[in-house]
Amino acid sequence: MKSSRYDECGAADCRPGHRVRLILVRGWLVFFCLLPFPVFAAEPMFNKSLNEAVVFIPNGSGPLAAVLETTFFRPDGDGPFPLVVINHGKASGNPRFQSRARYIVASRELVRRGYAVMIPMRGGFSRSSGNYISGGCNIEANGLSQARDVRAALDYATQLPYVDPTRIVVMGQSHGGLTTLALGTKPYAGVRGLVNFAGGLRKTECLGWERLLVDAFRSYGETNRLPSLWFYGDNDSYWSPETRNAMLNAYVGAGGNVRMVAFGKFGTDAHGLFGHRDGWSIWWPEVEKFLAELGLPTQVLPRTASADPARIHLEAVAASMRWGARCQNAFNDFVDADYPRAFAWSASVCSVAVGGENPGKRALDLCRSRVPTGCQLFAVDDAVLAAN
Repeated sequence: MKSSRYDECGAADCRPGHRVRLILVRGWLVFFCLLPFPVFAAEPMFNKSLNEAVVFIPNGSGPLAAVLETTFFRPDGDGPFPLVVINHGKASGNPRFQSRARYIVASRELVRRGYAVMIPMRGGFSRSSGNYISGGCNIEANGLSQARDVRAALDYATQLPYVDPTRIVVMGQSHGGLTTLALGTKPYAGVRGLVNFAGGLRKTECLGWERLLVDAFRSYGETNRLPSLWFYGDNDSYWSPETRNAMLNAYVGAGGNVRMVAFGKFGTDAHGLFGHRDGWSIWWPEVEKFLAELGLPTQVLPRTASADPARIHLEAVAASMRWGARCQNAFNDFVDADYPRAFAWSASVCSVAVGGENPGKRALDLCRSRVPTGCQLFAVDDAVLAAN
């Protein structure tokens, strides 16, 4: 039965919010749209400055082959670029409802330094087909199962003409950190190192789940010889310092290669460091050193002329403005930023607001908090609103 990538019911009249009942009629599988199906949030606008694209990567073969919804970011140009793979975490609830991971703060900074970035949604998450394999209480098996999906994504990415298959780093957040360490148990050609941000998997429904988690780390450490960099905080809502230290000791004691960064407290929950805008200043200096040790680039590349007409127009109008260096730097951040976004200016102050609701109002409010008069919106998203 033919299906579009968004029509997971497999029938033309099956839509989000309906239910599905399957019955066998004369040997044919018939779908009735009766049961609730996940309703996905509206997709964010693709970030054109980062050449954002989504690809549905084959995972397996034959009629039951799955696909992995995968986000790519990359610099302008032909490459080949070194590749960073970012493995997402697992939110509570049904993985089908989980939004497509983008990690826009990290992705933007990595692209600025010449990296292609790949973020695969593993089986059963978001719009990836297949099922999430929980593995019951076997946390070790769970990580290894997730790693197989990442290998399928790597098999695809390493064939892309703009990817350098000899220069790969794999990162992961939370459940993605566990997945990253599991991936390293079977060397993948070209992968030079691993970065684990608060990695693990909570299985609170399982008796002794913390011991099972430590056992999984011990098992991974027995065969994983790739250099790894780990980040854990003291006020992590998922892992106590005692659990974190037990995971580390088990992994290193089994032979794993780790440099631990215990960064103390971060905001209200250190578990969110990697995805938070303010986390960059904490983790990037350590990752920068790690990448340099692996022989990989760390310097921001010179800005290149954009091929995006909207950006060309924004930059052309901005060039006519009598801005100082600080406002020009703020504008450069604005045109590189994710949508929604807004840029406000006055004769002496410029401000940027990114994400959330009504960025135009927020950018103006920020400008007016610094100077009482003269603030106006220059642009929202790609639309120029006011200029000299």
